[in-house]
Amino acid sequence: MPKFHDKVDALRKPGWLKIRLHRTADYADVRRIVEKHELHTICSSGRCPNQAECWSRRTATFMILGEICTRGCRFCATQTGRPLAPDADEPRRVAESAALMKLRHVVVTSVTRDDLPDGGAHHWAATVEAVRQQNPDAAIELLIPDFDARPDLLDVVVAPKPDIIGHNIETVERLTPLVRSKATYRTSLETLRHLSERGAVTKSGLMVGLGESDEEVLQTLHDLRQAGVGIVTLGQYLRPSLEHYPVAAYLAPEKFDWYRLRALEMGFSYCASAPLVRSSYMAEEALRKAKGSEA
Repeated sequence: MPKFHDKVDALRKPGWLKIRLHRTADYADVRRIVEKHELHTICSSGRCPNQAECWSRRTATFMILGEICTRGCRFCATQTGRPLAPDADEPRRVAESAALMKLRHVVVTSVTRDDLPDGGAHHWAATVEAVRQQNPDAAIELLIPDFDARPDLLDVVVAPKPDIIGHNIETVERLTPLVRSKATYRTSLETLRHLSERGAVTKSGLMVGLGESDEEVLQTLHDLRQAGVGIVTLGQYLRPSLEHYPVAAYLAPEKFDWYRLRALEMGFSYCASAPLVRSSYMAEEALRKAKGSEA
């Protein structure tokens, strides 16, 4: 992966990107459960700025299928390489951990596993079934890779009927080849369209601050709505290291408010848009709004 250098690296991050620490007893308890059950979370692997806050609210996004991704996207902090074989006991451990945490909304994501014939689809389905068995009253939200938009694999994931299925478009079409590995803009749209046509409540997210224009962001939102997506998130891209794609701009909170209003005008049932928003941030609230719009 090439190293990038730009003037933004020398700039101090604006005040609205400062992260508040929430090192509470609940945070410590969630951390203990995650470590005891040898689980991976995107909170840690993805260096999420909201980890302390979410763990203190007793929420966490479990990451299944290991912590090594077969793709090397230039925005992502997750490790790239050759993953280990899937752990058949992982679905049970995730389900048990969710029960110990007393979660009402369980979010599950994964690395991309292009090395597996099914991309890990059956492991996804087994995880949903295990979580539902041990947590019958909890909502289940998935944040999945694109599975190359293969209908047969996407149908395996849809079959156990998770409450929300998300897949992130990540950025605008022009920038996709520069920051994503193998994934394409149109493949992501086809993935989301197929999920929507199968009756799933669909969700997607994109980063801003990579050099996109307002017009490109609005076009992306339009494309997501045309694909049937009902929930969308927008957040500031934060560069994990100097080896990752550079930040082009830090957008002010007012710009995120403007994007949120435009998204709602387009018909999204829920839009979370703020500098530190990430895909699963306040996920329970998003589901409530989405269900309310269907009533």
